[in-house]
Amino acid sequence: MTKAVTFEHGALSDLRVLELGTLLAGPFCGQLLGDMGAEVIKIEPPSQGDPMRVWGRHDGADGPSLWWPVVSRNKKSITLDLRQSEGQEILKELVGKTDFLLENFRPGTLEKWGLGYDTLNALNPRLIMIRVSGYGQSGPYSHRAGFGAIGEAMGGLRYVVGDPSTPPSRMGISIGDSLAATFACVGALSALHYRERTGRGQMVDSAIYEAVLGMMESLITEYDKAGVIRERTGAILPNIAPSNVYPTQDGMLLIAANQDTVFKRLCEAMQRQDLAADAQYSSHPARGLRQLELDDLISRWTITKSTQEVLDLMDRHGVPAGLIYRAPDMLQDPHFKAREAIVTVRHPHYGELKMQNVAPKLSKSPGSIRSVAPTLGEHNAEIYSALLNFTPARMAELTSRRVI
Repeated sequence: MTKAVTFEHGALSDLRVLELGTLLAGPFCGQLLGDMGAEVIKIEPPSQGDPMRVWGRHDGADGPSLWWPVVSRNKKSITLDLRQSEGQEILKELVGKTDFLLENFRPGTLEKWGLGYDTLNALNPRLIMIRVSGYGQSGPYSHRAGFGAIGEAMGGLRYVVGDPSTPPSRMGISIGDSLAATFACVGALSALHYRERTGRGQMVDSAIYEAVLGMMESLITEYDKAGVIRERTGAILPNIAPSNVYPTQDGMLLIAANQDTVFKRLCEAMQRQDLAADAQYSSHPARGLRQLELDDLISRWTITKSTQEVLDLMDRHGVPAGLIYRAPDMLQDPHFKAREAIVTVRHPHYGELKMQNVAPKLSKSPGSIRSVAPTLGEHNAEIYSALLNFTPARMAELTSRRVI
């Protein structure tokens, strides 16, 4: 179970996680826990492994997915067939030595295998079981298959993303899965605090659609009390002005000056102090009513200057502004470099591989990237022999029957 207390590799380095999930909704939670030091043991089917090993882009040289080294960093991999009764018994042995069990199967799958929460909790009352699914563990939709895209649609995000002239859009990332995993991580750490006070574990139930819904700000209350349904608005939020992308002589940049005091500073930078004194623009509600004309006014100013000139002026006057970055911009930016937001790790196939660093930063027990994603079953000997004390003969026998 809980390992010796040490914070050499992060705040959670005395904790162990069994990760049964696949793809992203569960494994991203495992990545977050692993980044902060937890020992994450990823359990994968023999010979097959997590589909994420091959999903996404590759380098064209028969290498693993370029997504896999990120989402499975700081993890150990063992193979175990949970559909076989002996595999289920081995998992129960591991549960007795762990703090968290993380899964994102369709609800009912673990129960079908005799591995439901009540069964595992009886074996280890301190176990925190983290369950991520499309619709949650209860309710009339709980049995449905639920990918992140569906949760984004039901949670309200898809309808408000994109330009009003087009059908609902998606984000360029799997945000629904990642949000559910992040909420699951928050729930897991909350359950850990509860366990410290009571000695008892519990189940964390994170539904994708609820995680998305939790990010939808006042969308529900606006409809409930004002009858307003939020619509797609492209690059702006209605009545939040000025906050938009503005053209320059050589490109574009984003300026966000919607707060009264910040708007005054923008007017000073533009040498248009008269705007800040004008009742049509001086207050937040007034600017919201004149959002289009205000954006046009600012655009006619920014287009007369280079991007760098506008950035310098915004910086000098304390107005939030920035470029719209792509990967090459991030890799060149001095602030990213100073804070080590992107790091280089060694990978057996790719050599030096760049990826985002651990976030957030902790001052006394920072997380770290200690290893790249494991090969399938790379840690079988370590976990089965050292942790469960399996003999070489038993290991060979289990392997021959494809239990591990």
